[in-house]
Amino acid sequence: MKAMTLKSFGGPDSFELCDVPKPVPHAGQVLVQVHATSINPLDYQVRRGDYRDLVPPPAITGHDVSGVVEAVGPGVTAFSPGDEVWYTPQIFDGPGSYAEYHVAAEGIVGKKPPSLSHLEAASLTLVGGTVWEALVVRAALRVGESILVHGGAGGVGHVAIQIAKAMGARVFTTVREANFEFAHSLGADVVIDYQKEDYVDAVMRETGGRGVDVVFDTIGGNTLSRSPDALAQLGRVVTIVDIAQPQNVVQAWGKNASYHFVFTRQNRGKLDELSALIGRGQLRPHVGAVYSLADIPLAHARLETPNNGVRGKIAIAVAPSVPLASADI
Repeated sequence: MKAMTLKSFGGPDSFELCDVPKPVPHAGQVLVQVHATSINPLDYQVRRGDYRDLVPPPAITGHDVSGVVEAVGPGVTAFSPGDEVWYTPQIFDGPGSYAEYHVAAEGIVGKKPPSLSHLEAASLTLVGGTVWEALVVRAALRVGESILVHGGAGGVGHVAIQIAKAMGARVFTTVREANFEFAHSLGADVVIDYQKEDYVDAVMRETGGRGVDVVFDTIGGNTLSRSPDALAQLGRVVTIVDIAQPQNVVQAWGKNASYHFVFTRQNRGKLDELSALIGRGQLRPHVGAVYSLADIPLAHARLETPNNGVRGKIAIAVAPSVPLASADI
């Protein structure tokens, strides 16, 4: 089979399209023909060597799968050949999804929502599971509360807006002015142009000085140290971004705030919850650009480019039957 293999740590040119043996499912595993995958910040972090002790090259990376079951190993009861499935491979534990076939444990695989294309489904598994973990499990966002989603037009942020809205929250988000209409279409109540206005000032103005109950950080940088300024008393900050340098979070003390650092865990339960939201029309991933398996280096380069013009996710069409597109679909 064809696989995009990380030959060494470095830039997007560190990948090489190779022929590798097709995997075989063992007990409790399913063999999936990958129809689509997608690109996440975690992917380029792995590629450049941020987790070099966990993913040594050569390695097949990638963290999203939407495809069709080709075979099942002994003991598998939930799936049969021909089933359409979606999942996130076990992170830092075996080959990833940049390949024509992938083997996964039955327990992390879910039935693909029938209303989603493979490109859409592959764009949601990792980010959707991450947002569910962050907002539902960790922040325990409640009906009537308010939340600030940093980076609402991005791959994680555009999903967070929709899930927070489905949970009954008032949603604030930061985007560039060009993405105002997109953010509102997702359900955002208050959209802040972070290039023209300080988000803390905007939140305090819109909440009468109270602040929001939850801040969801998808950006990093000084977001952790500044977010408490936008919080209400007993507020919560949830971040999915690595902390490269120590930060002073003393401002959180005066707000009696709590911090949650989220690295998502793989299981079928979260996928089923996301499927329920999709079925009710409350969640749909947005695919902003599509590349082929061979063009994964170009996709990485684009995702790493600031203001790259992509709303939502960059998806990868792996199977020949999956159409390519270069603009919003």
